[in-house]
Amino acid sequence: MKAAVLHGVKDLRYEEIETPRAGPGEVVVRVKAAGICGSDIPRVNGPAAHFYPIVLGHEFSGVVEETGEGVSTISPGDRVTAAPLIPCMACPDCQKGRYALCKQYTFTGSSTFGGFADFVKVPAQNVVKFSRDVDFVQGAFFEPATVGLHGLNCAQYHGGEDVAILGGGTVGLFTMQWAKLLGARRTVVFDISKERLELAKRLGADEVINTTDLGFLDRAMSVTENRGFGFVFETAGQNATMRMAFSLAANRAGVCFIGTSSRDLQFPWKEFELMNRKEFRLTGSWMSYSAPFPGDEWTMTADYFSSGKLRFDPALVYKTFPMRDAAEAFRLFETPGAVKGKVMLVNPD
Repeated sequence: MKAAVLHGVKDLRYEEIETPRAGPGEVVVRVKAAGICGSDIPRVNGPAAHFYPIVLGHEFSGVVEETGEGVSTISPGDRVTAAPLIPCMACPDCQKGRYALCKQYTFTGSSTFGGFADFVKVPAQNVVKFSRDVDFVQGAFFEPATVGLHGLNCAQYHGGEDVAILGGGTVGLFTMQWAKLLGARRTVVFDISKERLELAKRLGADEVINTTDLGFLDRAMSVTENRGFGFVFETAGQNATMRMAFSLAANRAGVCFIGTSSRDLQFPWKEFELMNRKEFRLTGSWMSYSAPFPGDEWTMTADYFSSGKLRFDPALVYKTFPMRDAAEAFRLFETPGAVKGKVMLVNPD
């Protein structure tokens, strides 16, 4: 088969490698579409890959090509995506259904060969089927959609509150939709991009606020009659938005950091003290799994995508490349801020 194989920093080659075969309890998927995740970028354009050569890609969808011995609920021809985490299932965290916290996990497209290829092999327990109402590009968005829902679960989310989503990227826009679907009083998306804010409105945000505007915090607080937001979800992983979350939170709010920072984070003491004075709960969120594995995050995404309740807009995709041009696609990320949305790699029919 052909695959985009990473041999070193910025050394991504589309070349022929061995086609995987399904062993016991395994499934081989013919990849139709695969998204480039933010975590893939430092692995290709920097030294963050675990080893070389490696085939990356953990946000993918396709058609089941082959099933191994003992696989009875999945058949060739099924339209599927796959949860990329492969937990050990034996450690204390796995035994409690906290699979994302497993210390011995492997991960498709990171520590095992992934979906930037014609075919990818995954455990059958990781496979999630979806209906013909969901196309393959949308099917490659399951993983970021589940990340948003997992963040709500980590924050012990409930309806009836005003909800702030800091960051209008892919994960942020799905987080907003989940909050709205599950009963938010109002959802407000914050971003610096006019285009992303317009997309947020199309996807159902009640209000959007551009954080480059003067007085944006005052405007945001006025939306809530100056009470603040009952839930705040930070999805950008930026210092400014992480600090902003403390200011926007209402008394006894739930604040969740879904985004991950890559720089040291500093708070002025008066700003950090807001956590004490407001008695809000601050939690992190890591990946997107629960029991029974891979969790409600994945089954609900399949159901809500199929029904159309969880909406997909073509504008979520910034550019699409054939898989053979993966190296060209990754060069887009060498210019900071140039990419405004998901970059997709697709295989021809």
